Amino acid sequence: MAQFDLPVEQLAAFNPSVAAPDDFDEFWKSTLAAASGHDLAATFTPVDVLLPEVKVYDMRFAGYAGQPVAGWFLTPAAGGGPRPCVVNYIGYGGGRGRPHEWLVWPAAGYSVLVMDSRGQGDGDTDDVPGVGVQHKGLITRGVLSRDDYYYRRLFTDAVRAVDAALTRPEVDPSRVVVAGASQGGALSQAVAGLRSDLAGAIIDVPFLTHFRRATEITDAYPYRELSDMLQTNRDRVDDVFATLSYYDGLHFAARGTAPALYTVGLMDDICPPSTVYAAYNRYAGPKQLQVWPYNGHESGATFQPPVNLRWLRSLLTPAV
Repeated sequence: MAQFDLPVEQLAAFNPSVAAPDDFDEFWKSTLAAASGHDLAATFTPVDVLLPEVKVYDMRFAGYAGQPVAGWFLTPAAGGGPRPCVVNYIGYGGGRGRPHEWLVWPAAGYSVLVMDSRGQGDGDTDDVPGVGVQHKGLITRGVLSRDDYYYRRLFTDAVRAVDAALTRPEVDPSRVVVAGASQGGALSQAVAGLRSDLAGAIIDVPFLTHFRRATEITDAYPYRELSDMLQTNRDRVDDVFATLSYYDGLHFAARGTAPALYTVGLMDDICPPSTVYAAYNRYAGPKQLQVWPYNGHESGATFQPPVNLRWLRSLLTPAV
């Protein structure tokens, strides 16, 4: 796909006026306070995955409403801790996968906690008790109510995943970074806006950002799921966007203070470049933007990990 969004010079300055709800901060404060009323109940069960240089744990913790969330925790088998930890979130439709998929982080000397996405992936984490995995439709699940919307649960899980990482003796609490691409980038961006104790955030082609513009300029899924719903719910457009205003990455970006590495693909029709630039330009903390001019939603693909690692090495001094 060719570059279809705003010209590059306009993207660089794109900072639309999109106001957060007046009670945005109170909504998230009360949501997270309710979650913190549940015992975190983090458990880490060692698993032998035939990788002797890495310790691997099948983990569980209590997320939204105390509901169980799965994950993996990997850390180098050699001592030398406590060490930096990356809390890694997953793209739309994916789950925690298999431990060998996450070896880059421990190979670089970091611990990593990989959070499963409720109701997505292989079904290791139910969305709500008794409601298992689903392939499509999560962006619209509960979207007529800010309290019942799917992403209220997932964003809360993501905040609690950092708490779970902080229970590990291998983890240096002053060097915890959140990371992810697409939906994972949205979660990283949201957690950066909801926590003040992070060392950094890697926010790669973030989804769930500037919903209104995304639905107006791209036909690609998953944003198309919202458009499909509104085609048959013509009288509920305002109600839907009222809910989404509590989950828009623009507002989390405006509250983020940790150093952030953003990435954008200028041919990305799934998370359009202007939506990423809008968040990047609002981000309140120190920030850096990696631009891939001829790439779409794959972003940097195999070129991205070295960018992330170089940025982390500079950020987390002394490097491990």
